[in-house]
Amino acid sequence: MANLTIGYDLGTQFIKATLFDADTGKVVDSVQVPKQKQDIIVVQKGWAEQDTDMWWSNVVAATKQLQAETQYNADDVKAVGIGYQMHGLVAVDKDQKVVRPSIIWCDDRAIDIGKLATSEIGEQKCLENLFNQVGNFTAAKLRWVKDNEPELYATIKHIMLPGDWLAMRMSGKAQTTKSGLSEGMLWNHQDDCLAQMVMKYFDFDEKLIPEIVPTFGEQATISKGAAGELGLNEGTLISYRHGDQPNNAWALGVNSPGMVGTNAGTSGVTYGISDKAKYDLKSRVNIFRHGNHTASDPRYGVLSCLDGAAILYEWLKDNFIADSRFDYEHMNDLVSKVDPGSDGLLMFPFGNGAERTLEGRDLGWSMEGGSFNTQKAGHHLRASMEGIAYAMKYGIDIMSKECGVDPSQIRACYANLFKSEDFCKIFSAVNGASLELFNTDGAEGAARGAAVGAGLIPMDDSHRGLESKEIYRPDDLGVLPQIYQQIYTQRWLPMLNSKIAMYDQMHKS
Repeated sequence: MANLTIGYDLGTQFIKATLFDADTGKVVDSVQVPKQKQDIIVVQKGWAEQDTDMWWSNVVAATKQLQAETQYNADDVKAVGIGYQMHGLVAVDKDQKVVRPSIIWCDDRAIDIGKLATSEIGEQKCLENLFNQVGNFTAAKLRWVKDNEPELYATIKHIMLPGDWLAMRMSGKAQTTKSGLSEGMLWNHQDDCLAQMVMKYFDFDEKLIPEIVPTFGEQATISKGAAGELGLNEGTLISYRHGDQPNNAWALGVNSPGMVGTNAGTSGVTYGISDKAKYDLKSRVNIFRHGNHTASDPRYGVLSCLDGAAILYEWLKDNFIADSRFDYEHMNDLVSKVDPGSDGLLMFPFGNGAERTLEGRDLGWSMEGGSFNTQKAGHHLRASMEGIAYAMKYGIDIMSKECGVDPSQIRACYANLFKSEDFCKIFSAVNGASLELFNTDGAEGAARGAAVGAGLIPMDDSHRGLESKEIYRPDDLGVLPQIYQQIYTQRWLPMLNSKIAMYDQMHKS
């Protein structure tokens, strides 16, 4: 009998599911649904909600597709794990019915609520205990519901993160984790308990917080009803859940201090592990409790996010190139024909809203050093890759200087911009760090986590079978590190600081 696990990645755009063989450490199959992106409900500008029934329908569809493609025996599936979009809010009543659509991570309606809470609780107190400002996270989103939808709020029995809700839908048990609560600014790192200062400030009843279970371990089992829908056995173990960014890091084997994982999808995220209880005084990066944290062996996840990464490349394809004959392979070919530095063209890729690394400033995207005479499409495309790498380095430097993260060795999933050889070289050169690529993703991370949580694989052997696809080392890149680090320090960074000063001057109250 085989020892299989299924990992689910509850994303904003898609649901991914991976069937994993714990005996061999290899992926059996992986699927993604739906064919088109999942709907986001936008009631008004800055709001973003999703229907939890849509999530469930796609989880069921993904599971059935896995079964159809592999013909696995349900008796062999010993456990499931869940990775999920972070910071969202799902609220349920006494019958576990969702009282309103989920307010997801990219919803901005609670920004002012979080700012006021940080100010009135005390910024230093928030940083010392939450390791972050209150911000636009789950706690602030719940307060928005309390203030603006009091009748709905009165019906809430439990609040959860999206992955907690999915586990509840599978098992009938409302639960959460300490790492999950830390994502929502509901966990006090110093006292290792629920963040009472936030609960009291927002006037939340502690009963809203469901049972707390470990990130890895026997959390719950799949109910008879859910098993029937999924085609799995009743009693199948749910043994892992983690937010998407720590889960992506886990998928890459980034579990210990000195390890850093990154990805460059719509946003460019870097997630490093530290064993130091440190925070950034300006709260430009986020610090969470990592899933394998213990009191004796602390693990904190430090996250830097550039909101506009691959979305910039996609925007250029759709609006700048505007030629259906061009695909990403063709675009990357144009990049390869342009010299490093893009003939002086600099890109500042801050066009996807307010940036946390810029202390909430919304600079917008811009280009500098343009020439009508010498620069063509390839220059703009390469400058975009370079600008994304520079902006991600800006965040990585904050993580390193303020939070004790060592970025000398970075791992990335072979996906999105990291499929481009030129981007990989640029990224490695700019950061002066080795970059190692792995053909993995969040669904595989959740499946591996489930195997560890179920006791099928020991923690110290959790990434057996994970194979490196390619590695880029600064020493192998010739003069690229010198070129890019000089451009970054002498041109890009001073110009960014000038833009910040101009922005502040224009926005003086």
